[in-house]
Amino acid sequence: MSKRYQYDVIIVGGGAAGMTLALQLPDRLSIALLAKSPHDQSSTYYAQGGVSAVLEGNDSIALHVEDTLNAGAGLCDPEIVRQVAETGPEMIDWLAGLGMPFTRDPDEQSSSGYHLTREGGHSRRRVVHAADATGKALQNTLLAHVAERTNIDRFEHEVAIDLITEQGRCIGLYAYNRENHRVSVFKGRKIALATGGASKVYLYTSNPDGSTGDGIAMAWRAGCRVANMEFMQFHPTCLYHPEAKSFLISEALRGEGARLKLPDGKRFMPRFDERAELAPRDIVARAIDHEMKRLGIDCVYLDISHKSRAFIKSHFPTIYERCLHYDIDITREPIPVVPAAHYTCGGVMIDAHGCTDIDHLYAIGEVSYSGLHGANRMASNSLLECLAFGHAAARHIEQSIDAVPMPGRIAPWDESQVTDSDEEVVVAHNWDELRRFMWDYVGIVRTNKRLERALHRCELLKSEINDYYGNFRVTGDLLELRNLVVVAELIIRSAMARHESRGLHYTLDYPDLLPEPKITVLEPEPRGKQTEEDPVRLIGR
Repeated sequence: MSKRYQYDVIIVGGGAAGMTLALQLPDRLSIALLAKSPHDQSSTYYAQGGVSAVLEGNDSIALHVEDTLNAGAGLCDPEIVRQVAETGPEMIDWLAGLGMPFTRDPDEQSSSGYHLTREGGHSRRRVVHAADATGKALQNTLLAHVAERTNIDRFEHEVAIDLITEQGRCIGLYAYNRENHRVSVFKGRKIALATGGASKVYLYTSNPDGSTGDGIAMAWRAGCRVANMEFMQFHPTCLYHPEAKSFLISEALRGEGARLKLPDGKRFMPRFDERAELAPRDIVARAIDHEMKRLGIDCVYLDISHKSRAFIKSHFPTIYERCLHYDIDITREPIPVVPAAHYTCGGVMIDAHGCTDIDHLYAIGEVSYSGLHGANRMASNSLLECLAFGHAAARHIEQSIDAVPMPGRIAPWDESQVTDSDEEVVVAHNWDELRRFMWDYVGIVRTNKRLERALHRCELLKSEINDYYGNFRVTGDLLELRNLVVVAELIIRSAMARHESRGLHYTLDYPDLLPEPKITVLEPEPRGKQTEEDPVRLIGR
């Protein structure tokens, strides 16, 4: 018998976006915060760089907006960009009030009192940080306050399965618990997806294992539009070492003067962009990919050893210690690095409040598409997005929830027609095949032929996975694989529809920009109806 829970607000996702929303909501509301992984396995916890915000007199909201629009290659929504940039200083003050241990300026030259770094795409130093482990500090700070709130119940190991809708509104969801293997029903007046991105669809990623696109896939199945899924950001510099898993080498190193080099010690970025190592991530990642393929090498090198040992150890203690664990002393030698899937710029379409196409369903953070990032995300706008939209959604929920009645009875999860699987190896094999062909065919550089091959394999896998899902009891791995194959198809179909190279989407068949920037919108078929129409639309911004 499945358990039943009832809350005013149900938040799926335990990272910065989900916890910000929970903490910004009033105490009078009962809140469930569902996390499928321990707190140190969220993408927020992995984030190193910082939060971009205008805090100095030589900076301005207008400059932050301009930098973001430039990085987004014509596909950002200027109004959303301004809204988020304007929210930045307020959210930094809020975090400071919670006790967030931001790194202070030791020389006291900063009017804000914070030490600010500059990362790719930024024209000013505006990235406030906590050494080189900002995400860890942010996650721990928010979690401590969530634990103090008596109106917030936090659930771990809960993997959301599907949203439950009724007459065009979202009323709850089913969730599978990895520890007791039970499926529970969560019923609520408002539901928010804060599940993060989908970079685990690729073989190499900087993300934790839980970044499997759950919220995007669930919202798509429920009837939400999805946009700009072709724009998957590959971080240029992940540590290349056989024993190192998903360890990011922060862009802040390049902001402090680190140089990308070939095995012979020569720099190469000035040949690709006048901004060299501080060019936007898509340019840097493509340049590294080009050099690796041109020379047949396994990695390139990031060198900050020309800085003093004291500077490196004080500014990048986490990176220094982790590299030293692998016998790489970054004060004396360069770091071997490769690009890796890092951030999902597209997602579930939302408005300025985080509202989706389905009444009472919100999406915030990396799971969403708001128009903030466009065709490429500027560094450190991601944590800012989590904070800004957590804040915006909280205000909208607070103002509208009193008019929303609690839903009626929801049918329990039905397992009467399924059995335990005796072929778990199928899940493991399909998981591996999916991530490999996405890396090979839908990676940093694409072609029509590669995308067609990927779509064919994806359709075969989707059929096999859906058949498996229909016949056997669910497991955490099966649920994530079911979501990954949906996200993979959304990425492929979006990429096939864009006949140009823009931002993070680069194809050898269409290397030039089209004159009119358009976003890619995917529209799900109405439930119970079949149509021959293409679900992909390109819509002018």
